[in-house]
Amino acid sequence: MDLYSFSQSSTAYRVRIALNIKRVAHRIIPVDLTQGAQLDPAFAAVNPARAVPALVTDAGDTLTQSMAILAWIEATYPNPPILPADPLERARVEAAAQVMACDVHPVNNLRIRKRLAAMGHEQEAVVDWMIHWMQDGFAAFQTMIRPDTPFAFGDAPSLADICLVPQLFNARRWQMDLAPFARLSEIEARCLALPAFDAARPENQKGA
Repeated sequence: MDLYSFSQSSTAYRVRIALNIKRVAHRIIPVDLTQGAQLDPAFAAVNPARAVPALVTDAGDTLTQSMAILAWIEATYPNPPILPADPLERARVEAAAQVMACDVHPVNNLRIRKRLAAMGHEQEAVVDWMIHWMQDGFAAFQTMIRPDTPFAFGDAPSLADICLVPQLFNARRWQMDLAPFARLSEIEARCLALPAFDAARPENQKGA
């Protein structure tokens, strides 16, 4: 498979983790968002939204939007699972994951930052904006997960952990104070000690 990815994209980071957990063979095709590579007509033909990730399957089908890709990966490669079988527990894991994927990330991504700058907001104000939404989301996430398990919801990483770790990377990148979120930092450390997460780190990507 071909995964169109950018090293620092949290959405692509999620998909890299999941593919590694499932041990799905894939090739990374870098798309440098900072250089505008996503605007190239050739890439727009792959993903009309002009964003990463995009996954081209072995059958030649193209999938876009990280959460849709993750759902496809889970359905196609069910072991090891990243979602519980029980519908109630599954909904709880998905809800926590979506705090990161739907509430925090969309208002903090590169397009939003560029738009805020174009509207006249200085870098300090843009960083304050991002940190505000991360603090809000992390506080909610920390309340929603289990308090006494190695990972967010159990003894193995779930979709919630897969969405959390990339957002914590962003938080550290922008020097956010994570002291109030010790539980999340502990989960992050356990995740990054696993080969599937470690190999997906932005700093471990080609050309990072």
